[in-house]
Amino acid sequence: MGQDLTLTADDGHTLGAYRADPAGAPKGGIVVLQEIFGVNAHIREVADGFAADGYVAIAPALYDRSSKKGVQLGYGGDDIAVGRDLREEFSWDDTVLDVKAAVDVLKAEGLKVGTTGYCWGGTISYLAGCRLDVQAAVVYYGGQIIPYVDEAANCPLLMHFGEHDKGIPLSDVDAIKAAHSAADVHIYDADHGFNCDHRGSYDEAAAKIARERTMALFAANLG
Repeated sequence: MGQDLTLTADDGHTLGAYRADPAGAPKGGIVVLQEIFGVNAHIREVADGFAADGYVAIAPALYDRSSKKGVQLGYGGDDIAVGRDLREEFSWDDTVLDVKAAVDVLKAEGLKVGTTGYCWGGTISYLAGCRLDVQAAVVYYGGQIIPYVDEAANCPLLMHFGEHDKGIPLSDVDAIKAAHSAADVHIYDADHGFNCDHRGSYDEAAAKIARERTMALFAANLG
């Protein structure tokens, strides 16, 4: 279903991406934002899933800003350490430029665009919803929102957090809800990474409900 392509950011940086297209006319476009593990098999499956539901999905390879290109990591301890190191090699502002490159491709095709991101990508999706011209932004357990919590959202925000996520205190979730009273924020009886069926923390029930809410938001705002 998918294909690899190259995007060009406004500063001239080129990066890879994975694109999945629906069988028929697209309802809209979705930019899928990776965890710290790169555009790996799971992220490609997520993009394929959105395509199956009628959306063009593009997952930009955000680690192409780093010393390693085309990164696809697993979920073990060594890969976690590698991913955490790679994300420190460039700035949040650089990452938003790369997301915009994907958004621009979809907009050039006449599509309304939303973003969704997971873990590290969840924070990036939040930033996209505040800084870019997108019509919806979905956050799955974005743990680094607090430094940017006072930024104003440009679109509807939907956020999913796990009650048992040791990396994101519920006090942070409360602060996000207080700063973004219009955001739709949900807490699930689940751990960090509950949406990823490649991880031990996967929670099928929470993932199903979160995806239903995500698709409802996209249907309402993208088509």
